[in-house]
Amino acid sequence: MTRYPDIPKPIRSGMVVVDPDTGTPQRIIVLQFNPDTLERSVSPQSAGDSGDAGGGGTGSGDRNEALRLKGPAQETWKFTAEIDATDQLEVAAPEGIHPQLATLEMLVQPTTAQLRESMRLSKQGAIEISPIEMPLTLFTWGSKRVMPVRLTELSVNESAFDVRLNPIRASLSIGMRILTVSDLPAGHRGADLYMAHLAQKERLAGAARVGGGLGSLGLSGTLGGTGRG
Repeated sequence: MTRYPDIPKPIRSGMVVVDPDTGTPQRIIVLQFNPDTLERSVSPQSAGDSGDAGGGGTGSGDRNEALRLKGPAQETWKFTAEIDATDQLEVAAPEGIHPQLATLEMLVQPTTAQLRESMRLSKQGAIEISPIEMPLTLFTWGSKRVMPVRLTELSVNESAFDVRLNPIRASLSIGMRILTVSDLPAGHRGADLYMAHLAQKERLAGAARVGGGLGSLGLSGTLGGTGRG
C-alpha cells in the first residue's frame, strides 16, 4: 500500500465551551467537515458614525471625531456546516446525529437546572432575577483564529433519516458574533482571549509584505497638502 507520510493531517475547525472562571474546557465540538466558505463582516465602531452624539461624517458634527474609534470593530462570521452519519459508518450511531445537533443547540439554550433555579427564585418572590449566564464559547479556525463568540443564528436542515426517524444527515447555517472587550466585563477570561486574538491579527498584519512604494500607485513625494487651490 502506498503511503504519503509527508502529507499533513488536516486540522478541523470547531468550538470549545469553557468555564470562564477556571478556563477548563467543558465541551469540545469538532466539525465533521470544514466549511468550504466563510462569510466575514467587519464593522468599525467609529466615534463619528451617524446617530452618534458626535454626529461626525454628515458634515454637521464635530470634525475632530472623524478618525476616532469608540472601540474594537464588530465582526460577524457565517458558514454552513455538514453532519453526515453515513460518512462515518465505523462509529455506532443508534440515535443518528441527534447528539451532535443537541450539543450545538445547547450553545443557545439554558440548562434545565438553570431554568429550575430561575423558577424557584420567581416563586420565592425575588424582585429581580438576573438573566442566565451561559458558558464561554470559543470558535477555532486553526491556531491563528481562536476567539470568544456568541451564536446569533443556528438554522438546521435535516435531509435524511433512518428507519426510526433519527436524523442522519443535516446542513447547519451558523452565524456568530465575536465578543470583544466592549462586550465583556474587565477581567473576564473571554476579554483576555479576545485581546490575544487581536494581538495575533496585529502580528499577521506586521508580517505582510509591502507591495511597493508610492510609485506603484502613481504617486510621488509626500502625501500632504495645504488644502488650498
